[in-house]
Amino acid sequence: IPHNNTFPLQKPTIISASISSEILQLFIFFFFLMLSKSLPSSPAFRIDTKTKTSFAKILQSFFSIQNPRAWILFIVLFIQILLFFNLRRLPTPVALHHHHFPTRLALTQTAAIHNGTVLDSSPTIDNNDQCGSGRVFVYDLPKFFNQEILDNCDNLNPWSSRCDALSNDGFGQSATGLAGIIPENLLPSWYWTDQFVSEIIFHNRILNHKCRTMEPESAAAFYIPFYAGLAVGKYLWLNSSTAKERDRHCEIMLTWLQEQPHYKKSKGWDHFLTMGRISWDFRRSKDEDWGSSCIYKPGLRNITRLLIERNPWDYFDIGIPYPTGFHPDSYSDVIRWQSFVRERRRNSLFCFAGAPRRTFRNDFRTILLNQCRESGGSCRTVDCTGSRCFNGTSAITETFLDSDFCLQPRGDSFTRRSIFDCMVAGSIPVFFWRRSAYFQYQWFLPDEPGSYSVYIDRDAVKNGTSVKAVLESYTKEEVSNMREKVIEYIPRMVYAKHSKGIDGVKDAFDFAMEGVFTRFKEQLQPGFHKWK
Repeated sequence: IPHNNTFPLQKPTIISASISSEILQLFIFFFFLMLSKSLPSSPAFRIDTKTKTSFAKILQSFFSIQNPRAWILFIVLFIQILLFFNLRRLPTPVALHHHHFPTRLALTQTAAIHNGTVLDSSPTIDNNDQCGSGRVFVYDLPKFFNQEILDNCDNLNPWSSRCDALSNDGFGQSATGLAGIIPENLLPSWYWTDQFVSEIIFHNRILNHKCRTMEPESAAAFYIPFYAGLAVGKYLWLNSSTAKERDRHCEIMLTWLQEQPHYKKSKGWDHFLTMGRISWDFRRSKDEDWGSSCIYKPGLRNITRLLIERNPWDYFDIGIPYPTGFHPDSYSDVIRWQSFVRERRRNSLFCFAGAPRRTFRNDFRTILLNQCRESGGSCRTVDCTGSRCFNGTSAITETFLDSDFCLQPRGDSFTRRSIFDCMVAGSIPVFFWRRSAYFQYQWFLPDEPGSYSVYIDRDAVKNGTSVKAVLESYTKEEVSNMREKVIEYIPRMVYAKHSKGIDGVKDAFDFAMEGVFTRFKEQLQPGFHKWK
């Protein structure tokens, strides 16, 4: 747990005050010395002129009380000396991640830490400089690119309606099925949230962002509220869909965008959007391949893209957390949830929620499931065959809450929503591919992978390494430390319920916005190269 919220101000203040006092005493001494020269009748201060040298006479004349130049000299010197020592009292610049001056909220959080609750190491929002990083302008896109897509929620899926999943500003239906599993006072903050709704969540939040501006000339960032993932999603599972259909919304949007003056001015470098699916759904190279080719369109080349899975080798892709079911409404919601998962009694060493991929040769998930079944009761499983675990189930949440570790093999791609479901429940993720998290979510997860997770090489597991034996090798203290780091970072992994966020706590959206402003500021530095 970092204890970086104090700064040793008192000692330098006392030293500087003492020095200033001594200087003042010295000045008073010189003042009375000069004053004595104007009182020749006082024998105590009379000077024997017979012993003076010519040089002394010159000095006496210069420092005479009647000489205005002497007063000017003493006053200037006195002011300079005072300035010198008082300037030394000012704190030197320090990196924010090393020292935080304690605000009232920070002191409250420090007290909370001592009472068994922990927030992320930088959860507070500086109310004195809320928009120091810049302001964001939100394009007023035609509703064809967002609202009309939501209005047609019945037709976004070839199998069933998605209207329930997209309701409540994208959070979905209330998770009443979790009653009895999570604290009753936290139940209103839980929903059956779909994993592909980040476009809706970000749009609602950014419209209410404290640094939103209606004047594009004052903006440092430009947001494009295009629901790219929802637009293409309806075509991904239709064998009859054409490449032109899958690219239609993106092409029309880029045609509109390229006519905007601020896009023309920057060529898109200060623009960003949320694409609510994995990067590979927008990287079709050939017409007969999967997905759309939106990312490969020239107009999108320089635009920063927020995705639930990024291409680690594409600068413009930024990985953001998958939406989970927990959407806290207040600071106290976060504190209560962190305390709950910390104090939860966990009866299983590890768990796995998922389904085998029987069509894959040497399916790695099948290997993990077999090890789980042979663990002698140390592992719990949740069978997610078919759509049993669609948007989460009470069985998944309860399993993660009851387990020290949760196995996280790759999903249909390198990442899976289960990674964040697991950590929000206070369980420690076990990865078998580094690209599942370490190369994905740098803005949201700790810098040191071993501080919050376990990595086991998948080839070693295929060759007989026991996952149970590896996890049992960790001491109780090591497990506790890793869990504490996971719990500390929960605020970064969740999206707040309120459209204006949570007062005093930064959630995943806030950290995403900070990251966008920071990267746009870096792009303005002289050493940053931009292609045309």
